[in-house]
Amino acid sequence: MARATLTIRPGTSRDAATITALIHGLADYERLPRQTTAGAIRRHGFGRRRHFETLICRAGGRPVGLALYTFTYSTFLARPTLWLEDLFVVPEARGRGAGLALLRALARIAVRRGCGRLEWSVLDWNRPAIRFYRALGAELKREWILTRLTGPPLARLAGLTSQRASDRARRPSRPRTPRAAAATRRRRRRAPARAERSASPRRRPRRA
Repeated sequence: MARATLTIRPGTSRDAATITALIHGLADYERLPRQTTAGAIRRHGFGRRRHFETLICRAGGRPVGLALYTFTYSTFLARPTLWLEDLFVVPEARGRGAGLALLRALARIAVRRGCGRLEWSVLDWNRPAIRFYRALGAELKREWILTRLTGPPLARLAGLTSQRASDRARRPSRPRTPRAAAATRRRRRRAPARAERSASPRRRPRRA
């Protein structure tokens, strides 16, 4: 039986449900809970501020693979880095070139945008993926440790950095008396007149 032709194109907002389903497939494979929603994908990937981009691989018109990526910056190379956040191919389509096709498309994007690196992470127990990446010439940087803050630790750290601002926000304001409120209203009424007078050109005094 002939293999279905693979096609790759960027994802659009209309693909939000497809992207979500593929991310859920990746979560199942990595034994993680499904947390992504189509609404979050539309908002963060196709809203006013886009936090990521996607490529979808299809075989015979059916979605079989996903690459979700973003860009960071390497201060050592002084060039941008293409960071591959998610790479997933459905189990029944593995071994047919979908993963390689997605990585080749990403490499072309990285070169076209002047990136010095294409980087991603892989779980240490995913031996088939590690062998595949090594065959491509990828280096495994075991001296680097992924460091992450999430949940309560992230919230606590954010609270420490904003402690002074929160203290200022909690300070009680002085009560305003009726006389003070009336004086404020009078100042506001006079302000436009003063601004208008200051904006008008001053006449030079005539000499006698």
